[in-house]
Amino acid sequence: MYPDPDQLTCEPPSVASQSPEQILHEVFGYERFRPLQGEVVQEVVEGRDALVLMPTGGGKSLCYQVPALARPGTAVVISPLIALMQDQVAALRELGVRAAFLNSTMDFEQARATEYALTTGELDLLYCAPERLIQPRTLELLHHASLSLFAIDEAHCVSQWGHDFRSDYLQLSMLASEFPGVPRIALTATADERTRKEIAERLSLTEARHFISGFDRPNIQYRINPKTNANKQLLDFIKAEHEGDCGIVYCLSRNKVDATARLLASKGYTALPYHAGLSGEERARNQERFLREDGVIVVATIAFGMGIDKPDVRFVAHMDLPKSLEAYYQETGRAGRDGKPSTAWMVYGLQDVIKLRQMLEASQGNDQFKRVERQKLDAMLGLCEVTECRRQVLLRYFGDHLEAPCGNCDTCLNPPETWDGTVAVQKALSCVYRTGQRFGVTYIIDVLRGSGNERILQSGHQTLSTYGIGTDLTAAEWKSVFRQLVANGYLRADPEGFGSLQLTERCRPLLKGEQAIELRKDPVAKKSASVKAGNKRTGQNVRDQITDHEGWEALRARRKELADRQGVPPYVIFHDTTLFDMLERKPKTLEELGEVNGVGAAKLEKYGDLFLQTLQEIQRTESGS
Repeated sequence: MYPDPDQLTCEPPSVASQSPEQILHEVFGYERFRPLQGEVVQEVVEGRDALVLMPTGGGKSLCYQVPALARPGTAVVISPLIALMQDQVAALRELGVRAAFLNSTMDFEQARATEYALTTGELDLLYCAPERLIQPRTLELLHHASLSLFAIDEAHCVSQWGHDFRSDYLQLSMLASEFPGVPRIALTATADERTRKEIAERLSLTEARHFISGFDRPNIQYRINPKTNANKQLLDFIKAEHEGDCGIVYCLSRNKVDATARLLASKGYTALPYHAGLSGEERARNQERFLREDGVIVVATIAFGMGIDKPDVRFVAHMDLPKSLEAYYQETGRAGRDGKPSTAWMVYGLQDVIKLRQMLEASQGNDQFKRVERQKLDAMLGLCEVTECRRQVLLRYFGDHLEAPCGNCDTCLNPPETWDGTVAVQKALSCVYRTGQRFGVTYIIDVLRGSGNERILQSGHQTLSTYGIGTDLTAAEWKSVFRQLVANGYLRADPEGFGSLQLTERCRPLLKGEQAIELRKDPVAKKSASVKAGNKRTGQNVRDQITDHEGWEALRARRKELADRQGVPPYVIFHDTTLFDMLERKPKTLEELGEVNGVGAAKLEKYGDLFLQTLQEIQRTESGS
């Protein structure tokens, strides 16, 4: 994994004189740029700055990797996570690109070899963490090197309103003054209009051209369900739709991460925890297994996942409500980076809403910070309770527009019903008021439904006019009512943290009968809303398209053998989609193999004969010879 000085001083590949299109084909093995990629590449190749917004899996890395090879000098890539830079360097070196990184995991000799390679012009790309870059020693080193460009990845980390804020990113604006002739490109998958403006200002990119790709990830199916029995719901979801698949499960707390990982493991799944409470060695080991093995499920807090480049994550599940749509989009975007059908699945309930609102109000932020965070949480809740197409709502938040409903989210596949909840809401709000705004939802529902439990009898609330007036709804239906009232700001949780519900000014017109309200009926889960049902927009999963399973396993075994030998994840050798293309085309010569999508010149030279041999064995088996 670490740079070898002998490898770093090899003869440079003859790509500097090639066009971006030639580099794309010869090095990376792709026939053409995706929409917007070519324009971004040309902008940077010609020495101009750029701010790029592309969805996760949209091909952001090629926007700086191709210019890095087309321009003379070394490209410096600022990346926030060690695991991410190590993965990207490993993948680039497999392509024959002279890439290395500088980070805290290296010893003195390894760092010295990399620094020497940089100053002698023997690197195409150097990856570096922001805290390392801003050190005086690193800046001095860069001043003695020939630089082609700076790429600032995960640029939303500069936003102080963002969910991934990193203070070291704030100092990256000095690149403009320290290296005025070197073009800079900032890239992110997650930024609303406010965050885009903040990125441009904080990184001194106000004159840069903005390239904004559509935020839509049509291969991801979005599904949000009311939380009833979260553990059972998760197990049912995985068993019905993603048995044997790789996935990520997000939880809000470390304890819940550990408990959920144990639950999945007890049911026979390879489930590994990931959170800041584990040792660095255990986190690294679990992440490594996730990247290299098939069918691994990581259960994690939000500490996991930024920049994870694993293409075949088939599902991302949320057991708790994210704090914002930015966080939700970023986390769900880790599914389906290969463009194949994947699921973003979430359960949420009233307690999630209460907990997040209490955490927000108890935070140390100033009034402006809390106001922005309330708006973000309200937008997240709006997505959960919406009755229209979820994808349209999600894209609208980021300033994107989808003409028609997507047909690949739960509200499209299984449209929710609404009902006139005016009377029920008046009963609920009145009961909260008459019990003194001092009780939680379970107690209030007991009063509404006329429970004779000891707590109610001791308080004397059986004498209230609202006692027993709610027997027309089940306890679950009342929970749905209260969840929607809190989500939509008619009730709030006690900011002191005791969980009692309190009226807000917004509920006054409802109580006075001046306003009616439509509520969403919690849908009953149907099999028709599964991941198999709603992917007509993006085609089938790779595994679902395979007819020659023995041939497929033979190619995967060859890939695994090579990956293990070199200590890299299998997808660094070839993606599933590349193996599938091989199986479909069954090339017989190196020239034919070179036409397979994702097979560049370096990989053809390194692995071509081995995979042709495997393909010949597959064909001999099929012919019975």
